[in-house]
Amino acid sequence: MATQHSVDVLVAGAGPTGLTAAGDLARAGRTVVVLERWPTMNPASRAFATMARTLEVLDARGLADDLLAQAHQAGEVRLFAGARLDLTHLRSRYKFAMISPQTNVDRALVRYATAQGADIRRGTEVIALDQDRDGVTVTARPKDDDAPGRHSVWRAAYVIAADGAHSTVRGLLGVDFPGKTILSSVVLADVKLANGPTDGGLTLGSNREVFAFLAPYDRHDSDGSWYRAIAWDRNHQVADTVPVDDIEVIDILTRAMRTDLGVRDIGRLSRFHCDERQVTRYRHGRVFLAGDAAHIHSPMGGQGMNTGIQDAANLAWKIDAVLGGAPERILDTYQSERHPIGKRVLRQSGLISRAVTVNPRVARGVRNLIAPALSHLPPVRDAVSGSFAGTSLRYARRRGGSRLVGTRATEIPLVEGRLTTVQRTPGFVLIREHTAPSIDTAELLQARRADRGPAVLVRPDGYIAWVGASADRSGWWSVLGAWTGQQNATSPRRDTR
Repeated sequence: MATQHSVDVLVAGAGPTGLTAAGDLARAGRTVVVLERWPTMNPASRAFATMARTLEVLDARGLADDLLAQAHQAGEVRLFAGARLDLTHLRSRYKFAMISPQTNVDRALVRYATAQGADIRRGTEVIALDQDRDGVTVTARPKDDDAPGRHSVWRAAYVIAADGAHSTVRGLLGVDFPGKTILSSVVLADVKLANGPTDGGLTLGSNREVFAFLAPYDRHDSDGSWYRAIAWDRNHQVADTVPVDDIEVIDILTRAMRTDLGVRDIGRLSRFHCDERQVTRYRHGRVFLAGDAAHIHSPMGGQGMNTGIQDAANLAWKIDAVLGGAPERILDTYQSERHPIGKRVLRQSGLISRAVTVNPRVARGVRNLIAPALSHLPPVRDAVSGSFAGTSLRYARRRGGSRLVGTRATEIPLVEGRLTTVQRTPGFVLIREHTAPSIDTAELLQARRADRGPAVLVRPDGYIAWVGASADRSGWWSVLGAWTGQQNATSPRRDTR
């Protein structure tokens, strides 16, 4: 007989998206299990760039400082024809991209999720899913084990499918994943270079026939340093199953970078293809798709891991709120807020990919003509860098509401500390005006701003939900009640700053 369990939330997939969601829900006091089909953490890292907004999310979980201590910081990402993604003017504490293998981020999020109480079970794959009005029943088994007695049955109020581009849960739901392949026969390789880039950033080289992308590992010895390389050759398009040899990698790197990088060793090799795909709906009853299970795109721009972590940060607190009595409709805002962001990420990553690989001479000439504007014209520079870094992305506000609603509150200066440290305790935060007294309420964390700005009510994911005067108790309370379902604000004080 199959073992039966009951939890508040079941998360499929122990990548960055699933681990963020699991940690956040467990931190809020919910019971969470994570089922991951692979028995060990994937040692390969396609993601290397953690952008500013994601670093803010990680800082709100106490993770950013330790990660940065073992990472490179890149104030710019060189793209093509003099185009640069200039991050040094961002309105963020993190005016750079953190260059570190995804495995480092994964390990930090594993520590976070387990410390909060999430139950991570590796080597366990989901094989069946059935939902009704009260919950979801998930059947799982040890990977590659067909013995019926080894099956386990999980009953959860909600399921988060964060199980990647080939999502089992998405398949069990029968959800289409519309889109197309935009690049095929892309090579992934670990290479030791004697003459590799030395600035610790991301390096892209390209011409009409090839491109290569290099990201540094923190691994050095007497005859070179290790890099993760992504390489592509227009004239060598073969199936993903065709083996990659060392000569192919060396040839593409030399041609793309226009120099001999001094390849001393080549480690892990693989070949893959890049798709642009996005599900139409992120919510399917009590099941939610997040991260690569909901959207995939070109690796150009380093958006995949970042978008997935931010999906999770948006979704987890809303599930917690509904479990705590908030109206079910709150969960629909995950679709309305995150689907447009996912669509935008697909578009901007695709534009970079197409700009790098464009072939006709006239088209490349036009590209080369306008490319410098990405970093030389401040309005263009700031719009592009803010979009890629996630700092300028916003959620829609109600008609007639303050233009600040839906923007991130992270850069509001506080009298004591910063917002991301306050948010290491989960919940809404009321940031009062500089001269406003504390408010006697148990439902809110509080802080006081150091400038002359208005009071704001900040959601658990760091975005502004309301703007006004903190003395307008009915104003901020009505918004808080709409998000959480709480009916009064007369409880004793919880925390004031």
